[in-house]
Amino acid sequence: MTDVQRTYLPAAGHDWTLPLYDPLVKLLGGDSARRALVEQADLQAGQRVLEVGCGTGTLLMLITRAQPAVELTGLDPDVRALARAKRKIDAASASIRLDRGFSDTLPYADASFDRVFSCFMLHHLNGSDEKVATLREIRRVLKPGGRLHLLDFAQSEAGHRADVVARWMHSMHRLQDNTDARVRAFMNDAGLLAPTILKRAKMFFVFDLAYYQATAPRS
Repeated sequence: MTDVQRTYLPAAGHDWTLPLYDPLVKLLGGDSARRALVEQADLQAGQRVLEVGCGTGTLLMLITRAQPAVELTGLDPDVRALARAKRKIDAASASIRLDRGFSDTLPYADASFDRVFSCFMLHHLNGSDEKVATLREIRRVLKPGGRLHLLDFAQSEAGHRADVVARWMHSMHRLQDNTDARVRAFMNDAGLLAPTILKRAKMFFVFDLAYYQATAPRS
């Protein structure tokens, strides 16, 4: 059962800024960044796909347009964001399941999904324990050999650089764990194999992004 008393960080940092989230992220190049994440996953017809922290559903819509024959599920704790996602899905007459829940207690059976996506979500989680717990849950629900594809803002190893968008959305301490070494260490600690940075990029020529991939064990 979902713990409705738990707190979480909304997509835009505050409930009142949610209507600004989609247009702002699109203006800053977020849709292009998301499309690159979908392309790296090499989705195939018939696969079961989960997005953890689906927010307002933008990535879900990109996935269903790229490969309409996947079985697609999105999960998020924010009922307001899920309502926006549902409106997008209904307007497109798409077949996408939406669930309310938290990333560290996924309401799905073991080995349920071929692919799991996480997009601009990891830095929302509170501390290393919640991040590792989330990644363990992702490993649990992935089928043997299934893959996690993760995109998030990147922080320098020295931790000196701060992205403007992150300052606008959230306090900067949430990016402290977003160094390459720490993200890959979290994936290793969670039991995911071969955590790799597939791509680095800029969003709006300013914001550092990193694209990761990791694989669930085959046995």
